[in-house]
Amino acid sequence: MDALEDEVVKILLIGDAMVGKTSFIDRYVNDDFTDKYKCTIGCDFTSKTVLRPGSWRSYLKLQFWDIAGQERFPLLTRAYYRYVRGCIVMFDITKPDSFQSARKWKSSLDNNTRTDSGHTVPCLLVANKADLPDHAVTYKEVDDLCQECMFSQWTMTSVKDGTMVQETVGYLLDVILKRSSEVYMPSEFDLMDRDFIQLHAEESDKRSSQGQKLDNVVSCCASSRWSGFRI
Repeated sequence: MDALEDEVVKILLIGDAMVGKTSFIDRYVNDDFTDKYKCTIGCDFTSKTVLRPGSWRSYLKLQFWDIAGQERFPLLTRAYYRYVRGCIVMFDITKPDSFQSARKWKSSLDNNTRTDSGHTVPCLLVANKADLPDHAVTYKEVDDLCQECMFSQWTMTSVKDGTMVQETVGYLLDVILKRSSEVYMPSEFDLMDRDFIQLHAEESDKRSSQGQKLDNVVSCCASSRWSGFRI
């Protein structure tokens, strides 16, 4: 493998604090999970090199940028939108407030990123913690938000047991690569994007929520179903 030939794909994970963004990346990159909560301050960065879909010798260098869920970093957050190729907006399916915040996060993405042809960046809406019993939003509510905010698709994941984590990233990559000609891609990694502070503070997620149960299903808001997902 020639590292100089690797295509860089920058992917953002955004959403409220404690929805599972950091754990999602850790599960995908390292196939690991911990119950201990680590609060991301500013931005966390992780990379993984994968074989390009449909190729046996071409590789993609995936850069996962985990942006803090706190609103006190607005200027810092805008800097991390540069050169983004795709995005995951995540919410906790047991916490309706995090679901409502998904609209705000998608709007922030659209306001700060555009392809060179003026299109919005491919973005998936992900309902995490599907393994928990007390789902707080309905299928229709998620589907409506997906259509309203023009997400590419939406699905449910469980970072704890790994359900749909690999498939979610795989689908997003498919969408990104189909639209790759529309997105500006720098020839080399911008070192300024690496000037961030990564601090972790351990704490327990003790919050609970109530609401109508959302069946463990997978949906899309486009006219055709995402065949890679299964109910």
